[in-house]
Amino acid sequence: VQLQASGGGLGQPGGSLRLSCTASGIGLDYSNIGWFRQAPGKEREGVSCISSGDGYTYYANSVKDRFTISRDNAKNTVYLQMNDLKPEDTAVYYCATRNSGCSLVAGHYNFWGQGTLVTVSS
Repeated sequence: VQLQASGGGLGQPGGSLRLSCTASGIGLDYSNIGWFRQAPGKEREGVSCISSGDGYTYYANSVKDRFTISRDNAKNTVYLQMNDLKPEDTAVYYCATRNSGCSLVAGHYNFWGQGTLVTVSS
């Protein structure tokens, strides 16, 4: 199983970025995917997750109503649409998969992709 996060870069406050999580060796439509982020000097925190099957989604309070997680089964990709970016969104973003359910706890995930850096600055 390999996951790869991409789409990071420089975003302006109030702007938008879309991150992608692509996979090989696993069908994301059958997987529970979480997005996490880690800012310098801080612990990794859960941002959002989407469950397999019914596509249940969950968001951290800090990103609720600004970020949207979605899945494109045909492209085997999970997206994280980030709107109304704030400087505190600056972090390395990771996607990960776990066997069952939607969780924002990093320790619940089995496989991790390499991260993509998001910097929000004017």
